[in-house]
Amino acid sequence: MDFFTSIPTHIDYVGQAKAEKLYRAIITLFSIVGFIWGYIVQQFSQSVYILGAGFILAAILTLPPWPMYRRNPLNWQNPRNTEEKSSGKKGKK
Repeated sequence: MDFFTSIPTHIDYVGQAKAEKLYRAIITLFSIVGFIWGYIVQQFSQSVYILGAGFILAAILTLPPWPMYRRNPLNWQNPRNTEEKSSGKKGKK
C-alpha cells in the first residue's frame, strides 16, 4: 500500500496549461490528418481510427502527472492559528 500512496497526484498551474496546450495540439493535428486521409481513401472509419489514436496518445501524455508538469510548485503560506485570532479581538468591526 505504501507504493500507491507514494505516487504523486498533483500538477502545478504551469503544468496544467502545458498539458492543455499539448492536448489541443495533438487532437487538432490528428483530426486534420484523419480528415485528409479519410478523404483520400474515401473511408470515414479511417478518420475515426486516426482521431481515436490521437485521443489515446493525448490521454497518455496529459492525464498522468508526469514530472514535466510538476516543475513549478507553489510555495503556500503556513496556516494561521485560528484560536489566537478568535480570542484576541472580540467586539471590534
